[in-house]
Amino acid sequence: MATIRLTKEFSFEAAHSLEGYDGACSEIHGHSYRLFVTIKGEPSSDSFDPKQGMVMDFGLLKRIVNEQIISRLDHSFIMRRTEQGMQLKSMLSEFYHNIVMVDYQPTCENMLADFAERLLEALPDEVELFSLRLHETATSFAEWYAEDNL
Repeated sequence: MATIRLTKEFSFEAAHSLEGYDGACSEIHGHSYRLFVTIKGEPSSDSFDPKQGMVMDFGLLKRIVNEQIISRLDHSFIMRRTEQGMQLKSMLSEFYHNIVMVDYQPTCENMLADFAERLLEALPDEVELFSLRLHETATSFAEWYAEDNL
């Protein structure tokens, strides 16, 4: 049977700031993120399987990515968990509720590494996470490939 790659696109809105950064991104700002998740596997060849010919049901992939990433980050403010970040969260929490603290600088690159870890744990064993692409803007994106991270 052939090995096939499936890609599903997701989008979410989120704000972040890069603590200590020496440019404009040190300010609170937002992005319309676009995430492309590509998995790899062999389509089911079981003629009695209603999903014969599928590598993975797109609906299942959507549910996993929504649970692991989108529902957590959509319309959130993402901040690094530092002393300064915790002080800011304390002040903002009185008015805003979807503040996500992370253990890394919330760059596009670091977010991809986090997403990969989450998806590697959540995807079914019969498929492989092949790649991720995260667009921060219409013209700027980062990519993660499994083959680069063995």
